[in-house]
Amino acid sequence: MSEFLENKARKEIFSLKPYVPGKPIDEVKRELGLEDIIKLASNENPLGASPKAIQAIEDSLNQLHLYPDSNCFHLKKRLSDFLGMPENCILIGNGSDELLKLIAETFLNKEDEVIYGDPSFVEYEFTAKIMGAKCIAVPLLDFKYDLEAVLAAVNEKTKIVYICNPNNPTGTIVTADELKDFVLRLPDDVIVIFDEAYYEYNENPQFLSGLEYVKEGRNAIVLRTFSKIYGLAALRVGYGLSTPEIVGAIERVMEPFNVNSLAQSGAIAALDDIKHINKGYQVNSQGKKYLYGEFEKMGLNYVKTDANFIFVDTGKDSQEVFHKLLKMGVIIRTGDIFGFPSFIRVTVGTMEENQRFIESLKTILEA
Repeated sequence: MSEFLENKARKEIFSLKPYVPGKPIDEVKRELGLEDIIKLASNENPLGASPKAIQAIEDSLNQLHLYPDSNCFHLKKRLSDFLGMPENCILIGNGSDELLKLIAETFLNKEDEVIYGDPSFVEYEFTAKIMGAKCIAVPLLDFKYDLEAVLAAVNEKTKIVYICNPNNPTGTIVTADELKDFVLRLPDDVIVIFDEAYYEYNENPQFLSGLEYVKEGRNAIVLRTFSKIYGLAALRVGYGLSTPEIVGAIERVMEPFNVNSLAQSGAIAALDDIKHINKGYQVNSQGKKYLYGEFEKMGLNYVKTDANFIFVDTGKDSQEVFHKLLKMGVIIRTGDIFGFPSFIRVTVGTMEENQRFIESLKTILEA
């Protein structure tokens, strides 16, 4: 590090761990000279975007010379109708990532503490550390959030608790009973953030959305995204739900024009395409059952998921499995970055993609 950076840059940035995204298809094509590649690394919708969303985006192309609606009026109104929430309880962001950063900028001071499960979504730590907050990572218990341990870690410096539900990378949920007990015992002045990026894929009747607590007026924020089941990951649009007071505070640090016009148009149309959403849900449900069965035949331990990915123990070095799969044109996520060196995280794809992944994995493990 140069003396200039050491003296001028904020000290917090040097402790940050950069986010490592799933390897892009084009990058694999360039590096390995492959053409036939499937990506099961980033929990994207294998069906793609809704045809209605694509049409809405095409219809908006003649307005590219105009700035987008900074208030996202029409998208907020559509979400308000869809969720039964007042418009002043809704935040729209450039993906949920931006909302996490804005929340940190709004509420965190140096030496404040935040708590999250480990492993869970890395952006909780990243955004908190930028603000100089202290990060408390509570180990998962049986691949789930250990809410008793989270409560034990709460003290007078705790400002935010993050609950990823379903959790990334394990796909597990916190049940309704566990959540009710937790919220009752959590001090009222602690903000709890329910990250529900995979909410629409959940099949578990024991799941309870944090939206129930937002509606009660608690200091809670629910985050959801259009990047997963809605298939709009390239557009970067997510939304948050909270009290008018919390929403108003976060909007004070929000940049104008943070969500582009194409993203707003596509998101509105995607919400209306119930047929596409249901198809994505069914493809994921069927794919999970198929992959569970194949893992069991192969004698592999896996974590049952309520999301659109599965955390599975290959019994081998995940980096070795990753690189061998890559050469076969299959991109997955290694578990070593989450502290599980023999695990991989695989997105549930189309049945054809799932079968190709299984055949490739069998080839590697049998060898």
